[in-house]
Amino acid sequence: MTQIVLSVSDVHRLLFVKPSSLGDIIHALPTLDAVRNHFTQARITWLVKREWAAIVERIEGVDEIVTVGPGLRGWLRAVPPLRATGFDLAVDLQGLFRSGMMAWLSGARCRIGFAGARECSPWFYTHRVPVPTADMHAVDRYVLVAEALGIGRKTDRAFRFKRWPSDDQAITALLNQQGVTDRQRWVAMNVSARWPTKRWPIQSFATLIDQLHEAGFGPVVLLGAPSEREAADAVSRLTAQPPSSLVGQTGIGLLPALLRKAAVLVTNDSGPMHVAAAVGTPVVAMFGPTSPARTGPYGASHQALRAGIPCSPCFSRRCTNVSRLECLTAIAPSEVFRAVQQVLQARAKVEG
Repeated sequence: MTQIVLSVSDVHRLLFVKPSSLGDIIHALPTLDAVRNHFTQARITWLVKREWAAIVERIEGVDEIVTVGPGLRGWLRAVPPLRATGFDLAVDLQGLFRSGMMAWLSGARCRIGFAGARECSPWFYTHRVPVPTADMHAVDRYVLVAEALGIGRKTDRAFRFKRWPSDDQAITALLNQQGVTDRQRWVAMNVSARWPTKRWPIQSFATLIDQLHEAGFGPVVLLGAPSEREAADAVSRLTAQPPSSLVGQTGIGLLPALLRKAAVLVTNDSGPMHVAAAVGTPVVAMFGPTSPARTGPYGASHQALRAGIPCSPCFSRRCTNVSRLECLTAIAPSEVFRAVQQVLQARAKVEG
């Protein structure tokens, strides 16, 4: 890969373009960390959609946040403050027309993104980074940009969040309201996902919850956005012992503090899955139409379960299999239970 000749003294103001979504933002953290540690004197601004700003506020190394509202008008309103900043470098990890355009409109003299990015976004870059294979994890793919900037290959991938005492206090209070104390081991569970094709069956989640309760694995606490209450309520109605629920009560910004306290997260392929992995909480995730190799929980302490159906991964929001969502329905609750058991046993050994 050809490196960009850009000295540390050349970059005083740096624009980091990663507007969405939650998982993609988390994937970008090691690249931000590498860039932050290299351009130590630079002031870093992160351009993000308004709904994800609370998570970016809690990321180490971000000096300023510029938010964009919905629609084209929302994006264009962000242009004046960007142009007024006088950026030396813009890093676009989103790779879409609007993100590339915003990097260009920012006025940054050096703009870097992926050579194979979509929607003609490479037109807006001064430097284009090739990706050797599509089957790279998103975290490692983003780090290619750091390497192209002359930042040495790192053996570690750092996900750094600020620790706000107020966040920890808020989560402790919410858990206490559910009868869950700091001394208890508890299982976090996310039963929904943005794509319908990513959702493990409601009945399977309910069966798993009953199995976890019977085994004495501690309280199960459901989490999710307000829009996911219906799915969470449906699961609860099917269980012999309804789980606790914080669905709609935590918000995006509190997810790091919440998931840091969990013993394990059981989830579909979702944004909270990546937050849990980033804060060091082991994950058991069910994968159907997507690929763990590309977007699975990052790190060695997790288990990504697949049924091995020939059409998976299809990367589609619409299932065309004769046996609908077989890639997920074929994953049995007993298999997920064993994975949770293994993950918790491994964690107990590490913690001594």
